[in-house]
This record gives sequence, structure tokens and C-alpha cells, in this order.
Amino acid sequence: MNRIRLFAIGSLLMFAPVMLAQQTATEPGRPLKGAVQAGDLPDVANQLKVLTEKLDLTAGQQPKVKTILQELHDATQKMMQDKTISRDELLDKVRPLRMKANNQLREILSDDQKKKLDQYLAGPHPDMHGTLQPKAPPAQ
Repeated sequence: MNRIRLFAIGSLLMFAPVMLAQQTATEPGRPLKGAVQAGDLPDVANQLKVLTEKLDLTAGQQPKVKTILQELHDATQKMMQDKTISRDELLDKVRPLRMKANNQLREILSDDQKKKLDQYLAGPHPDMHGTLQPKAPPAQ
């Protein structure tokens, strides 16, 4: 009888991590189909604040950076209004916009600021993307 109990408990412990992983694979409160919600898009003012702190943006650079961020935000928001598009499809469409914004931003930055930006972007930076992030980093 003890062997049966031990086997049952062992089986339960063996499958518990798999069941837990399946339950936490999606964020709480997020739709399972990967739909995109309005709260997924980060605020331009917060993004500007983060970049100002991380890159030591000058007072002259801040309005230019804000314009770039606002254009990216508006274009992304327009795409998000299409409720038929999946999260992955949206990310595929937003990625070129992010690259364009990145290139425009680099035109404004000094060499030192570009290095700081590279370091910042090398790590996780959800404060810039909100929850609208790819599951894996794109291949470059």
C-alpha cells in the first residue's frame, strides 16, 4: 500500500511543474488568442522620460526624440485598431517602424549616447515597449 501511495505522490510531483508551466504561460488577464489591447502600448511621455534618463538627452534633443516616439506610437496605435490581426502579425508590422524610429533616433544622438542606447537595448527594456514585445528577440 505504501508503494502505491509513493508512486501516486511521485507521479503527481513529476507532472506538477508541467501543469504549472502551462498555467503561467500566458500573462494573467491576457486573452489566450494573442489579441492586442489598448493598454499594451507604452506612453510616449514615459518613453521620453526613460530615454532622457538613460541617454542623458539634452533639452534640444528631447523635442526631436518626442516627435519620433509620437510618430511610432501613432502608427502602432493605428495598426492596433485592426482587431483581426494577431499579436505576432502586429509585431511583424511594428518591427520595421521600430527600426525606422531607431535609425531616426541615432541621427540625433552623440556617439556616447549611441553607446548608451546600445547597452540599454541589449537588456530587457519593457518600459519602452510596454507589453507589446516579441516572444523571442528577432534575428539580426
